[in-house]
Amino acid sequence: MIKVVHYINQFYAGIGGEEKANIKPEVREGFVGPGMGLNGLFKKDGVEIVGTVICGDSYFNENLEEAKNQVVEMVKKYNPDLFIAGPAFNAGRYGVACGTIAKEVQDKLGIPALTAMYIENPGADLFKKYVYIVETKNSAAGMRDALPKIVSLALKLIKGEEIGSPAEDNYIERGIRKNFFAAERGSNRAVDMLVKKVKGEEFVTEFKMPVFDRVDPNPAVKDISKAKIALVTSGGIVPKGNPDHIESSSASKFGKYNLEGVMNLTAETHETAHGGYDPTYANIDADRVLPVDVLRQMEKEGKISSLHKYYYATVGNGTAVASAKKFGETIVKELVADGVDAVILTSTWGTCTRCGATLVKEIERGGLPVVHMCTVVPISLTVGANRIVPTIAIPHPLGNPSLDSKNEYELRYHLVERALKALSTPVDGQKVFEK
Repeated sequence: MIKVVHYINQFYAGIGGEEKANIKPEVREGFVGPGMGLNGLFKKDGVEIVGTVICGDSYFNENLEEAKNQVVEMVKKYNPDLFIAGPAFNAGRYGVACGTIAKEVQDKLGIPALTAMYIENPGADLFKKYVYIVETKNSAAGMRDALPKIVSLALKLIKGEEIGSPAEDNYIERGIRKNFFAAERGSNRAVDMLVKKVKGEEFVTEFKMPVFDRVDPNPAVKDISKAKIALVTSGGIVPKGNPDHIESSSASKFGKYNLEGVMNLTAETHETAHGGYDPTYANIDADRVLPVDVLRQMEKEGKISSLHKYYYATVGNGTAVASAKKFGETIVKELVADGVDAVILTSTWGTCTRCGATLVKEIERGGLPVVHMCTVVPISLTVGANRIVPTIAIPHPLGNPSLDSKNEYELRYHLVERALKALSTPVDGQKVFEK
């Protein structure tokens, strides 16, 4: 019998949604959730899922080293022939966890591993060079399409068969080039492609050029005490009732909201429209995602000149990169026209961080220095933010509900101080401000 261990999150294990996203790794014998479909497809080839490791998305991403070590030990006990994680579709934290643990198992245990997700999942960019990632549709509606593709590639890996091109074996391009002998000489193939291009016919290039979408960081703010600071968030913080009806996922719009006379964001005045993380903590105190209270205090103390009278918000959950780029292009034009000197942008979970980092790049491209405050730092780095401040946790990046109000406020104050330091510091490329 050929043994497989499968990794899934708390949702696909049937344990719960966001309210259970902090569960620690646990293991169950046999298959669970989507593993049932995988196991059914494997059966005729003498392959069996012998164990399923389950971990909450938030726990994995917020306790990376500990989670990796725990899961690897659980997998090791089965001495499997293959490890599969997911499919994660477009769930950002889940995708990052699947890519991370697939690479870790492959590296530490020396067994083949693969995962599966949507091409825009931030986990795909992070890990496609290291592990095979089967390309899936955007949501779990594509499960029936995804499972046979996973099994097909898995069987090739188990048997040590040659893996074909991404198109042949349904995985995301890894950026790896291989030499091979073609039947037709290069000049003939080139002319054939050119003729097809001229005629408007479909053709496939043999040498895709890589896309490097990086934006040079803007100069640091010379005197932050004289700067007008604006707030932007992909964490979905909106006035109570969500007046612009921003979607909880795959947002098609952003909102612009007045902060004049607003000293802090209370449960009576603001909430989150975001559907990707547990909204409990943000709905109790939205300053945990958008630090208006701290910046008002800094305004009084003269640490900044002023907080811009408007803030901008969208929901980053599953939002397309193209949409985020358009939002950022529009927002930065308005901020520049309003005389803003620098921007603090906050994000929460996986695809929210991808959306936030995309907004950051467009704001940077538009001429303003900007700092990204987020918890899932690897995603921000991969997308291309330049100044990054690590935050506390996905549902409350700028707060900690376990602290009393005084200590939580001080925690947020110090994080925003670090953000101001980042905006005041010249950088050459990307820099994570840990202190």
